[in-house]
Amino acid sequence: MTGKLAGKTAIITGAAQGMGAATARLFAQEGANCLMTDIRPEGAGVADEIGASALFARHDVSDEDDWKTIAALALDRFGGADILINNAGIVFMGGSILEIERADFQRLFDVNTMGCWLGIKHVAPQIIANGGGAIVNIASIAAITGLNGIAPYAVSKWGVRGLSRTAALELGPKGIRVNTIMPGTINTQMGNIANETIEELNARHHRQPVQRVGEPQDIASACLFLASADSGYLAGTELVVDGGMTSGFYTDALPNGVD
Repeated sequence: MTGKLAGKTAIITGAAQGMGAATARLFAQEGANCLMTDIRPEGAGVADEIGASALFARHDVSDEDDWKTIAALALDRFGGADILINNAGIVFMGGSILEIERADFQRLFDVNTMGCWLGIKHVAPQIIANGGGAIVNIASIAAITGLNGIAPYAVSKWGVRGLSRTAALELGPKGIRVNTIMPGTINTQMGNIANETIEELNARHHRQPVQRVGEPQDIASACLFLASADSGYLAGTELVVDGGMTSGFYTDALPNGVD
């Protein structure tokens, strides 16, 4: 089998839909075996669509026993993992920082931040044993700048940044490159909670350099780059995939603004 990931095994969390499903499809096309995990059962259908190189397992990333089960399954079925994509996450919308409950922070931390750490803890030993590989953690542009109304989400993703940097330092000498992706707005169920049309989504992004909403394939391609030998000298990197949203801002008071 040929491809950038030929002979490799990837564990991809949150793979039932959106960015995780797109990543699994692309990785399989590039020769990888994919252990797809999600709390949603729809992931089984995506794995069936991909074919023999994909296997789906139900998985709550905030549950350490579930991570032990997933790691054992990867070892039993594929001889262990070479790549871990910590993609699973949940979002929090619409709460004043003065009104948010403690439970909101705890839930977002348990899934978004603790889920990444548990994945690293239980999968990294396999990657080391297999001679090294890559871990990609999915954070958010909410971990770069403030954004009103989503404090628990932003805090959890800032935590992923810190975890990734530390993991890169500790695991790099053991042969694992750890990097982070910072997606902007992506056209997924979680990223399009208002269920807007593609025209409406693109219209809201007309003031950024790439004048459209992001698609799951944009993140999948970034994951492939960071998981493959193409990024062999990258570790501790934060790859912003947001169409330039966070590059700055346009003002009509200066030349070359946006109409």
